[in-house]
Amino acid sequence: MANFYKNAFYDPSTTNAVTVYTCPSNANAIIQNIQITNSSGSKTVDTRVVDNSASTSYVVAHASITGPTICNVAKGPIILEESDSVTIESSTTSAISATLAILEISREDQNG
Repeated sequence: MANFYKNAFYDPSTTNAVTVYTCPSNANAIIQNIQITNSSGSKTVDTRVVDNSASTSYVVAHASITGPTICNVAKGPIILEESDSVTIESSTTSAISATLAILEISREDQNG
């Protein structure tokens, strides 16, 4: 088993939901932080976890933010199982971005 710290980034080119991170099929993951940066204007941002085993999407954060500002929409750790994913959708594509801080826990040997 090996632990990997990773970042995933959101820089939208569409106002539709964008998959920002998908947990590998041989791992679990802990999303420690979802930092949304709004450089200007007012925006609405929805963050969802897609539960692959249940084929269901859950809204874990809804934020209406006015910029310039930075906010953490993960108010606690979010646990992902195999093939679960995180999506983000914003009301506009300009002046908005996000960073996810992730601890990925692989079930495979780091050297194998």
